[in-house]
Amino acid sequence: MNSSAAPPSSEQAPAARAPRNEAALDEEPPPCSATCGPAAPRPARGILVLYSQSDTPGQLAPREGLADAETVATAQAVFEVLRQHTDVDVQLVAAAQHVERKLKAFPPQDYVVFNLFEGVDGLVREDADDPLDEEARTALTLKELGYRFTGADDCALALAVNKGQAKAALEAGGVLTPPWRVFACGDEVSEASLAGVPFPVIVKPVAEDSSLGIDGNAVVSDLATLRDRVAHITADYRQSALVEAFIDGREINAALWGDPPQVLPLAEVSLSDLGAPEKRIVSFAAKWEEDSFEYKHTPVTCPAQLPEELAERIRATALRAWQITDCRGGYARVDMRVCGEEVYVLEVNPNPSIAPDAGFANCARAAGFDYPHMILHILSMTGEDLHVYHS
Repeated sequence: MNSSAAPPSSEQAPAARAPRNEAALDEEPPPCSATCGPAAPRPARGILVLYSQSDTPGQLAPREGLADAETVATAQAVFEVLRQHTDVDVQLVAAAQHVERKLKAFPPQDYVVFNLFEGVDGLVREDADDPLDEEARTALTLKELGYRFTGADDCALALAVNKGQAKAALEAGGVLTPPWRVFACGDEVSEASLAGVPFPVIVKPVAEDSSLGIDGNAVVSDLATLRDRVAHITADYRQSALVEAFIDGREINAALWGDPPQVLPLAEVSLSDLGAPEKRIVSFAAKWEEDSFEYKHTPVTCPAQLPEELAERIRATALRAWQITDCRGGYARVDMRVCGEEVYVLEVNPNPSIAPDAGFANCARAAGFDYPHMILHILSMTGEDLHVYHS
């Protein structure tokens, strides 16, 4: 399917060794070099749980504060796991920006970073269309300073943060994604500029996550309403709007990790209770507002109940999307819609939420990893020697 922009080039992740599928925390592991790449010159003396937190939390809008509060809570949960299950120094490190200032006291040869930094919405990101936002800049900083760190590198994060450039890369790699356009303002929307993108369409900020900007009015069916919706998104979020064909189908999430990647059990978000097809979306309310109808009526089934042939095509699609966005050695979630026999990739999310009740943790749990085990497994992908861990 055609898009409005020429796709950027992207490197594909080469094949490598599979991660160890550990069965218990107190299991005696094989040498790290056999499971997770070259071993560190020496075991880390400590682990830094790096996360983003506003210096002025009262200035954040409530919708942004919910997502940022989850980051803080996740950091605390990860900290508790590492403190209980390792024999090294574990430190919580909060930053709004300029993470290098917060890391000065921790030499990179002695510390590995558990990277939960996402940037502080509305505070750090000056230009969300910048291909290197604060989350990607932080990963680049960690790499340049010589730290080993969990999750995706700066290149994967920079590609994924801009939904337009990520979709262009997916298309170039032969992955099916709904036809789309990116608009800087409502005045750009016309029949000509929208050619090839059929109504109804869904409108999203081009460089936000956590379903920010997605509500009950996100799906529109005519040109005038689309202009108004694009104008609303560009004004409220100070960035361009992604407009893509709305796919009325099953919402499937694939969680992946490791190098080469392992696909965890698939998950399905049930949307049938939300009524008309254009209301069947994972909105901000469905994701965050616990008292809302949407939140209470979008249950998740994991493992998803799918015919094996379809499940295998979904897994193959997720793996291809992972390779194109080069998430190797980290963890990610690929969001898809299935309509008939077609599997459409909506987004690739490197470093998704790993809160204890989040989708990634549920998929890991379905694969036999309890929460502590999941956190330690993610840490092991940095090459840190698992011999220091105990149950």
